[in-house]
Amino acid sequence: MNRRNILALGATATVLPLRAQAAPEPRPHRAAQIVARDGTKLFHRDWGEGAPMVFMAGWTLTSEAWAYQAADLSDQGVRCIAYDRRGHGRSDDPGRGYDIDTLADDLDSVLTTLHLRAVTIVAHSMASGEITRYLTRHGAGRVARVVYLAPTTPFLTRTADNPDGAPAAYFERARKTWKTDFPRWLDDNTDPFVTPQTSTGMKDWIKSIMLTCSMQAVVECNKSMVGTDFRRELTKISLPCLVIQGDRDVSAPLPLTGQRTAQLIPGARLVVYEGAPHGLFVTHMDRLNADLLAFAKA
Repeated sequence: MNRRNILALGATATVLPLRAQAAPEPRPHRAAQIVARDGTKLFHRDWGEGAPMVFMAGWTLTSEAWAYQAADLSDQGVRCIAYDRRGHGRSDDPGRGYDIDTLADDLDSVLTTLHLRAVTIVAHSMASGEITRYLTRHGAGRVARVVYLAPTTPFLTRTADNPDGAPAAYFERARKTWKTDFPRWLDDNTDPFVTPQTSTGMKDWIKSIMLTCSMQAVVECNKSMVGTDFRRELTKISLPCLVIQGDRDVSAPLPLTGQRTAQLIPGARLVVYEGAPHGLFVTHMDRLNADLLAFAKA
């Protein structure tokens, strides 16, 4: 979407008694497969040991998009987990379940299958709505804190009480374009997603990830993202929340999204990256990784 346009005791047989050794902490539960409530298989990546951080990718992006966060933070005592949303990447494409409730239930399947607790959630773009709905639908028992990264919350569509949103017809036209030539649309809209300094290779990599999303997921996830009003739900969140967004985000303009999200969540802190676009997870990765680590250890 664009305004212009991812933690023996050894047996002994000696005569003299030995000092008992403390039992080691159990290794984090590692599941080979995560299966959602409706049987959809969700692909996930699980790097490192330590405090868990779950990365949720934005619209049409996958767990692969978090490579530069996982590679760095997994070397700094963070267990980095990311999964592909249904219809995205290497997860099943079930032909259904792209509503916010089901997507929030999918996150619950990830957290419960991996037995995760005290999790830091990093939710980019569309995922900001999924974590919001997860918290109001499933509670915060497993989550310690949330990072809203370039969020699309609270509400993107223009209505009588949301006059700054984009007209519904704008999104309808975009969806029609995607169903005609999605690769071309990506070609035309990748530059605003990053910065002029971003390499061609990086831009091609991002586009290749987005192209693994099924067309149904492209369209239906957009409908869920832009058509769901999270304004009331955000006021019910009581966890520590950090909102990070760039002031050059044309996909989800800061005044409409990040600023309002931070205002609605009690006690939330807003950090604005000067010059950062929607794809700040690659364009500003060093600063972002440092901020994520500091927030997780706070």
